[in-house]
Amino acid sequence: MKILILGAGKMGSFFSDLLSFNHDVAVMESDSKRMRFVYNVFRFTKMEEVEEFAPELVINCVTLSYTVEAFKALMPHLPQNCIISDIASVKTGLKEFYEASGFRYVSVHPMFGPTFANLGNLQSENAIIINEPQVKENGALKVRGTDYMGLVFFRDLFNSLKLNMREYTFDEHDEVVAYSLSIPFASTLVFGSIMKHQDVPGTTFKKHLAIARGLLSEDDYLLSTKNRIRMENLGTIAASRPTLARRRLRSVLRTERLLMKPPPIPEPILRRAMRKPTFRISWSLPPCTWRRSG
Repeated sequence: MKILILGAGKMGSFFSDLLSFNHDVAVMESDSKRMRFVYNVFRFTKMEEVEEFAPELVINCVTLSYTVEAFKALMPHLPQNCIISDIASVKTGLKEFYEASGFRYVSVHPMFGPTFANLGNLQSENAIIINEPQVKENGALKVRGTDYMGLVFFRDLFNSLKLNMREYTFDEHDEVVAYSLSIPFASTLVFGSIMKHQDVPGTTFKKHLAIARGLLSEDDYLLSTKNRIRMENLGTIAASRPTLARRRLRSVLRTERLLMKPPPIPEPILRRAMRKPTFRISWSLPPCTWRRSG
């Protein structure tokens, strides 16, 4: 199969190295210097080279903030039967984009980012494949859904890596990510914001510190997007598991309070507070507002 990989970052290099032994692989990267250590593949920097290569599958490995932009720039140069795919950890807006694109598609989320995982041994790691069902109305295809051949390709690939693999819809994926990524990320940011140097750190402290360092080395856009907790998903679960969901929701809100700074105190309120000792100042989420209490 002819496979085009967009981006020569850590994950793009990983997939090019993994796939180049059994497929014809090309890497498209605007910065040619990033392809210095990419081997056994075609190296492209221009769209004309993509047209000549005529890929059967595209794997988009660019930075999260440029995923859709990269697709839009590339699609006019792809054959119509090409399957497009992404490895983005946040799928917001991708379902609508894929359905409007007119291309066959498959979306995956390798849960083993290069920050912490050992890419040479992934047997204990996880991966998600988006399996969105087709929808027909009056015999006509209304929702294209995940392409079957693309689905089979990534099933075989992840099985060859002995990954723990699950298949979800886009909505189910977002719910899983809201719990498994966003909340640990927020907790780690809180730890990083209050920690101080320890001359004799304990084992747990050292492990948390290593996690915090790895997390803060991530792309800023990726961090801000993953930490945007999807409250609607928490609300959905609250309907069936109210006690647990309420506890988790309160935990998320407490974390958000620690991460946010209160707004400056309006001067009239500050003057009144200084005159009247019983006047207490508080702020609430969301949004951040000042109110009189007591």
